[in-house]
Amino acid sequence: MTDRDRDLDGKPKNARPRDALGRPLPYGEEGVEPVAEDLDLSPDEAITEAQRLLDHGYPFHAHEVFEGSWKSAPLEERTLWQGLAQLAVGLTHLLRGNPAGAASLLKQGQARVRHYEDAPPHGLDIDGLSAWADHLLAEIDRGDPIPEPPVPRLRMP
Repeated sequence: MTDRDRDLDGKPKNARPRDALGRPLPYGEEGVEPVAEDLDLSPDEAITEAQRLLDHGYPFHAHEVFEGSWKSAPLEERTLWQGLAQLAVGLTHLLRGNPAGAASLLKQGQARVRHYEDAPPHGLDIDGLSAWADHLLAEIDRGDPIPEPPVPRLRMP
């Protein structure tokens, strides 16, 4: 049995560096800067930061931003943030070469964010996100490689 990495309070954590898609790298290799575990952003700040991360090829990190918002959101918005996190990690799986996992997460995320299509909160483009997921799902269904999937636009133009 190996010792696990732990924080100062003894809570297990994984201190291994990670690549841009969140995959663990061997100890000693240089990874990308992780999203702070205690990140506390307003909804507007979280959407802005997640869009920045998506635009720069870090969908796994965008997922972590959404996950932080999901955990701290009011009960009536948790499904929204969970859906956004699933869309981002679905894109992560697609970029990692796992189309089956990507399709599952894209479908789940799309279903969750659609609950907000009648009154999109925080300026989110729920219809656009749903169309983006539909596009990727159709590409996955065709079985064609998707070397550079489009980046979702989170807000309405």
